[in-house]
Amino acid sequence: MIGAIGVLIGAFLRLFRPRRILLLENLALRQQLAVFKRRHPRPQLAAFDKLFWVLARRFWSGWKRALVMVSPETVVRWHRSGFVLYWRLISRARRVIGRKRISKEMRDLIFRMVVQNPTWGAPRIHGELLMLGFDVSERTISRWMRRAPRDPESAKRWLAFLRNHREAIVAMDFFTVPTIRFDLLYYFFVISHGRRRVLLFNVTRHPTGSWIVQQLREAFPYQSASRFLIFDRDAKYGLEVPIVVRSMNIRPVRTSFQSPWQNGVAERWIESCRHDLLDHIIALNERHLKRLLSHYVCYYHEDRTVA
Repeated sequence: MIGAIGVLIGAFLRLFRPRRILLLENLALRQQLAVFKRRHPRPQLAAFDKLFWVLARRFWSGWKRALVMVSPETVVRWHRSGFVLYWRLISRARRVIGRKRISKEMRDLIFRMVVQNPTWGAPRIHGELLMLGFDVSERTISRWMRRAPRDPESAKRWLAFLRNHREAIVAMDFFTVPTIRFDLLYYFFVISHGRRRVLLFNVTRHPTGSWIVQQLREAFPYQSASRFLIFDRDAKYGLEVPIVVRSMNIRPVRTSFQSPWQNGVAERWIESCRHDLLDHIIALNERHLKRLLSHYVCYYHEDRTVA
């Protein structure tokens, strides 16, 4: 802490020095730093050092030219680690312990209901089991649904549907992006399966059903050639979005629970966006993220090499 105060006082005093002296001092410090780096290729950085470079990235555009001890990607990784630590501290999730383990017969019954009714979620299965006289919590059912064996025939039918109707399918999805202040921004996009083109994208802090409906009206302003719209079972869509989609003469097709592979085109685009852009920058705010993603979409459509 004393060292940090000394650094701040020294920086303040240097504001009153002539420019020539500052340039010479900067040159001397850089030469000593180069010698130090040769002797200690992997210096240990304290938490204050990491915080300094995260803030420097926010307020100084030329921070990369002065950074020699670590790579810029390391600074981005520090920011993400801080984001995880921040939300871990403010989250107060209560852990449920001591629950009695359900019997093998009950697990087999849950697995059979999942396989025979792939569109049912945990609330529906929970209600059916209550009517049969089985007292099992919805959370337990949700946990065991993830372990249920999947029917391979249903996967083949889904892949055949995607292959046969590729030109008539569009998909929509969300993904989250943390900002420099540890806020969450939601990025929404609509992408076509035929040419893998992003038809519409937008960024918001508070996605709602009415906001999604407005985005769909902008994505399909006139009679659309698309016949199917694929999206997951996120609670943000609610009941309003499927009704509006049907009114546009488009059939809504919702993926199964815990099955991102069924919306593979959208998931692959999210992975490309993270790998090419978001793994190398930290978004400042909503407007900054929208501008960056706008440039990336143009690059994705016109200049990106597709293997």
